[in-house]
This record gives sequence, structure tokens and C-alpha cells, in this order.
Amino acid sequence: MARSAPRRRTPVDQIEDLILDLELRPGDPMPTEAALCEQLGISRSSVREAIRTLQSLDIVEVRHGHGTYVGQLSLSPLVSGLIFRSVLNTDQSFRTLRDVVSLRIALDLGVADEVCRVHGGHPDPTLRALVADMRTRTAAGLPFPESDGAFHSRLLSAVDNVLVRELAAAFWEVHTKVVPLLGFPPNTEIEHTVEAHDAILDALEAGDVDAYRAAVLDHYGPLTRAIDAASASTPAPASASTPAPASAPTPAPAALG
Repeated sequence: MARSAPRRRTPVDQIEDLILDLELRPGDPMPTEAALCEQLGISRSSVREAIRTLQSLDIVEVRHGHGTYVGQLSLSPLVSGLIFRSVLNTDQSFRTLRDVVSLRIALDLGVADEVCRVHGGHPDPTLRALVADMRTRTAAGLPFPESDGAFHSRLLSAVDNVLVRELAAAFWEVHTKVVPLLGFPPNTEIEHTVEAHDAILDALEAGDVDAYRAAVLDHYGPLTRAIDAASASTPAPASASTPAPASAPTPAPAALG
């Protein structure tokens, strides 16, 4: 069987290899455009196009008037892509949002043992204060995304896996930005959501991993129920033989959490 030809190395590949060969780190200055042309044997236009591509991936950062630096290698391109994919929603099923929430749940459950081991037996006044703020804002009819995000970030701050923490933050950002863009009404189970955060803390402080996992699942309940209801109430795309309905039912409420 004939072997396929090796993939042609692009200027993007060459610049990535150069970053590795030079052992550059985030924030380090990159070689100048002229130096890249000379070292890689490619044209100035090829270098500029490659830099634009790498900039969009946060692999390099262009600081106008100062030069080009190795980027922070964040997950922002992933976040942007998932947000667009969710809003595009071509199959009308809220599939991407459902998948993002499933990944959040999987991450939270996957680190449950470590989180309980680190936090168990050690009450955290900051986490309790964040839940109290959620409760106060709920009583005033106000949303609490900042407290909610800070709660989950602090929970995972002790996890000895940087990628887990970054992925959790990325999925949280996608979730919180996509829900309003999809037109979900306000959460009608908001008190349940607040109390679920309290239950997470109770289990955490007791070091009870099983109770912690149960509380995590309960915490996501309002959101998963809302997505299921919204999916069920959204009509399938019209085909050539099926006329489109005059109007679609209003999606069910969603929750942040």
C-alpha cells in the first residue's frame, strides 16, 4: 500500500519549532521579523501571515511599537470557538451547551477526592461568604455570576493540575456567556442553586466525598433540567416536506452554577 506523502511544514510550524528550539517561555521576546525571514528562509509576507495565525491562537502576542512576544498560551481560542459553536446551534438542540455542562460536571466529579482531601476539616470563611453573597443577592432579585464564578474557582484552586483549573475556568466562561445569548429566561430555581452551594460546602468541610459528589450533581440539576426542557420545546429544523411552525415555544429557564 502506497504511503501518503508527509505533510508539508508551514511557516506556522516552523515558527512553533523555533520557539521550542530557543526554549522561549510566555512573555519572552520573539526574534524580529527580519530574523525570522533569515533563519527560516521564508518571505516577509509568509512570516506576517504566520504571526497573525499564531496570534489568534494566543501562541504569540504582538505588542504594537514593542515587538512580538511568546503568548500566554491560554484557552481563549477554545472559549471563543465554543461560544460561536453554541450560538450557531445549527441543529437546534442546545447540544454544545449540554456538552459543556457535562464536561463541567465531569471535571468537578473527577477531582472530588482531591478537593475533599485538601479542604476537608478546614472551614473556609471565604467560600461561606460567597454563598452568603449569593443568598443576599437572590433575596434582592439580583444575579450573582461573580460570586458563583469565584466560588468554583476557589474550590479548584488547590487542585494540583493546572490544566484542570484552566479547563474548568474556560468551560465556566463559555457557559456564562452562552446562556444569555441563547435567550434563556431567568432561573426559577435560584434558591435551590444557592442552597446547593451550601450543601457542597457542608460535604466538603466534613470530608465526605460521596456527599460532595451528590451535592455537585444536585447543584447542576436546575441547569440540566432547563437544557432538557429547552431542547424538548424547540422544534426540529423544517424540511422540504415539513412546513416550519409559525412560532417556537419559549425555552425553559436556565441556571448558572
